[in-house]
Amino acid sequence: MTRIHQISHELILPTDLEAAWEFIRSPKNLDKITPDDMPFEIVSDVPAEMYEGLLIEYRVGVPVLGRQTWLTELKHIREHHSFVDEQRIGPYKLWYHYHEITEAPGGVRFLDQVHYALPFGVLGSLAHITYVQRQLKHIFDYREQALREVFR
Repeated sequence: MTRIHQISHELILPTDLEAAWEFIRSPKNLDKITPDDMPFEIVSDVPAEMYEGLLIEYRVGVPVLGRQTWLTELKHIREHHSFVDEQRIGPYKLWYHYHEITEAPGGVRFLDQVHYALPFGVLGSLAHITYVQRQLKHIFDYREQALREVFR
């Protein structure tokens, strides 16, 4: 049976909705908030601004499996509020990442909620316990610091 995991991360940054949206709507900024120690490369041409149905192809380093293609689709875009990136091809059996920005005391609240499942049954569960949970926490911790730099 496939187990669906969830990770949530939120932070408040001293900015406004316009500036926050300007940053997150550009697919090219993903590289700025990805840890340097994570093999990651956007290989498709990406526009300056995301749009409904945009497909983005990446190469991602995955332990044991090596570099893999990851194709995500951007969808459910609500200007100055939220969007979803959903994996179409990649290392996860399921990857559904909801991004939201809202006004909050002191600035803008950035919320990330990811629902994900791993392939390979028991081996996937073991990978989750020994590596994936920790790696996702590392990625979101890094993103928090990177976003604090952008919006200081």
